[in-house]
Amino acid sequence: MRDFTPAVKAQRERVLSRIRASYRAHGFDEIETPVMEESSRLSAGLGGDNEKLAFGILKRGLTAEDLAAAASTADLIDMGLRYDLTVPLARFFATNRAELPPVFRAIQIAPVWRAERPQKGRFRQFVQCDIDIIGEPGILAEVELLTATLATLDELGVTGTTIRLNDRRILLGLLDALGLTDTDSALITLDKLDKIGATGVLDELRERGASAAAIDTLSVLLSSHANPTAAPTVAAITAALPAGVAPEAVAELAAIADAVGHAGRLIFDPFLVRGMGYYTGAIFEVAHPDLGYSLGGGGRYDGMIGRFLGTDVPAVGFSLGFERLVDLVTDSDSVDSAAVAVIFDAALSPAELIATKKQLLAEGLRVRLVAKTKNTRAILDQLDRDGFRRYAFLNPGEPLEWKTLS
Repeated sequence: MRDFTPAVKAQRERVLSRIRASYRAHGFDEIETPVMEESSRLSAGLGGDNEKLAFGILKRGLTAEDLAAAASTADLIDMGLRYDLTVPLARFFATNRAELPPVFRAIQIAPVWRAERPQKGRFRQFVQCDIDIIGEPGILAEVELLTATLATLDELGVTGTTIRLNDRRILLGLLDALGLTDTDSALITLDKLDKIGATGVLDELRERGASAAAIDTLSVLLSSHANPTAAPTVAAITAALPAGVAPEAVAELAAIADAVGHAGRLIFDPFLVRGMGYYTGAIFEVAHPDLGYSLGGGGRYDGMIGRFLGTDVPAVGFSLGFERLVDLVTDSDSVDSAAVAVIFDAALSPAELIATKKQLLAEGLRVRLVAKTKNTRAILDQLDRDGFRRYAFLNPGEPLEWKTLS
């Protein structure tokens, strides 16, 4: 949990406003959902490992007898803090579908909570920026999401980013071709590739009973694609896989990349997993050369909305890790040209001060009143940190003479 000083809060808001403006220009509408959801919904198998990190909220009116009779903590809670924005979105769409367009483009920017072990890049309360398209079964949804996200990263001036692409069907087809029948176990192991390396992955699969032939084939594939750079074309994708793996998914992934364009920024990575079990098609992840972790990711999750609605609805989503992203943004707008400070003499009355402030407010300025002290330098340094550009001393009977903060 963190506090934010006014300067930091202002900088975060500027970044958020640029994200909102960029996605809004691409046709996304912002929604808002409650910070709490029913605990049964948060633990329904839709959130993957994040469900284990959910904060539960005790039922109201619990008695000592209730506590003694509870078989587990699950008997004592009925609500929980959301650990992501996808589960609330699914519930939101199921609840409000009649008022929404057939293809709904949603953006949510809001805090979420997870019982993380605090470390670099991970917090127990943090802001997520989620962008989703619900109701579009074709690859147009993936193309729109990727196009809008690349444009947003460019708008923020975050250079050097790439997006790794894969498809859940390609992953499952690869495991099938290798004879790895315990797919859940194999996917969990492959998802550790960035942490334990190719040798660690092969050793773990060997311990889990993978055949020598599967290990040998996978070893060749891993060594060939240790640092994936190939653009997602049909030729590049098929060359990276055993023959005949998920041809329909291969064609769709190549078509997505072709429609998005941005040569060199889309990369096919056959070992990208994106741990969530609810993905059903294309998956993607934003990478940055200076970071050892992703800036965000997502994919197609056609089965989730139906869990709430009772009928299948196609959906694709993308989540940006705002806390990681904001640190990369060079804030060229930190100084507010309309922000001025009036440093006043103690001899002036509150009525005189407010009269001056009202006059400046009427001119469209943001005004801060600051009492004069012996340490003028400290006052100016604080104003500079807070993003003010000009200041003036207000003395009885004298006009304001504006000076620029260096």
